[in-house]
Amino acid sequence: MSKEITITVDNFDAEVINSSLPVLLDFWAPWCNPCRMIAPFIEQIADEYADKLKVGKVNVDEQEALAARHNIISIPTLAVYKNGGLILQQPGALPKNEIESFIAGYL
Repeated sequence: MSKEITITVDNFDAEVINSSLPVLLDFWAPWCNPCRMIAPFIEQIADEYADKLKVGKVNVDEQEALAARHNIISIPTLAVYKNGGLILQQPGALPKNEIESFIAGYL
């Protein structure tokens, strides 16, 4: 069972802003082929780093206001939040090792 959390407008503050762990968010949509391509990597990272990192998924079709608030203009976009703030955002599909490098300095 994956440790990914579905992030919505309703739980964003509790799960992301107030998280004691760094948070990796995956802004995605079901119709997005690159999003589906990296989904297994995101799930693996959620499981492998569960004690050091919270991983959330934001469906931009269902959470348009949240995507707009975070200036998501292309998907997939990965974002790292730490101590309640956005640290880094990276659009595009990345291989697992690059996602791991992307988060490494924030764990």
